[in-house]
Amino acid sequence: MTDEPAETNDPDGRYIVVDGRRWRATDPTIPPALRGELVSTLMAARREVGAARRTGDRDAEHAARTRVHDAKVALGERGEPWWDDATEDGRRARLTSAMLTLLRSRDEASSICPSDAARAIGATTWRSLVPVAREVAGALVVDGVVEVTQRGQPVDAADAKGPVRIRRGPRFA
Repeated sequence: MTDEPAETNDPDGRYIVVDGRRWRATDPTIPPALRGELVSTLMAARREVGAARRTGDRDAEHAARTRVHDAKVALGERGEPWWDDATEDGRRARLTSAMLTLLRSRDEASSICPSDAARAIGATTWRSLVPVAREVAGALVVDGVVEVTQRGQPVDAADAKGPVRIRRGPRFA
């Protein structure tokens, strides 16, 4: 047993050190409620990885690891560093991961607003990301992963005027 704590913060706040190993810290600008949702989904996915490994179910383990990855990207712990200016691809990847993770955290029949994903990754500039979030949702519609709705009815994300919601599609995993 040592006198050192098991977990410490790096001086710049970008990393945490756990048992001597450095890990990227969660983006501190994520609003607390959304951060809690993302972390809860991450922890559930980590438990699913363990359960799948114990049973030897490689397909379930792969699916659970995909969910872990999505949650970590949404939290800023993977992908482009949250403290750097994001590239367009990096922003879209993080929006995609945030959408999928938030949908996983909610009831199957529930939906999210594109602004939920934008708030999760955009800090004070989240409003400027809402159009990009709508585009990302539209791309996920093409793959059948999500549906974009207005007043409960599927719509084309590119043509929809006004508020839209995003819900699980037929190929949501």
